[in-house]
Amino acid sequence: MAKGARENIKMKSTESNECYWTTKNKRNVTERIELKKYDKSLKRHAVFKEAK
Repeated sequence: MAKGARENIKMKSTESNECYWTTKNKRNVTERIELKKYDKSLKRHAVFKEAK
């Protein structure tokens, strides 16, 4: 079975300690990703950045 380019990454909120896991293709997207997602602790949308 061939190993793909997709890897699990941890996304961390810039405004609170909320985080979640997602996947990204490391061959196509080499830079860190930034997404606007719903933050449950703030009860509104916030920017989530890729954590180490």
